[in-house]
Amino acid sequence: QVQLVESGGGLVQTGGSLRLSCAASGIIYRINAMGWYRQAPGKQRELVAKISSGSRTEYEDSVRGRFTISRDNANNTLFLQMNSLQPGDTAVYYCYVQVWESGWLKTYWGQGTQVTVSS
Repeated sequence: QVQLVESGGGLVQTGGSLRLSCAASGIIYRINAMGWYRQAPGKQRELVAKISSGSRTEYEDSVRGRFTISRDNANNTLFLQMNSLQPGDTAVYYCYVQVWESGWLKTYWGQGTQVTVSS
């Protein structure tokens, strides 16, 4: 089992910055991809950014150039640096990790952290 603990959410004004963290613990043999989703009220959950085991990154169009995803493999921690935040970024942000277990990829989710951007 893998547990994910997120931190770093909060309230910020338009144009501000936040840094989200997601720490994975438990029995972890090898982490594959990691990433962040978000879900705003009344909307579907959407992928914000992801990073592969080889540190290849992908971003949703609206955050590209403003958000940066990174990972600390030694400490099994994922980060999301969010700059130039806009009200449209307001959502609950969830991290996920894909872990190899007995030859299968299994996905684990964090509990979510609220990000609120005021105008």
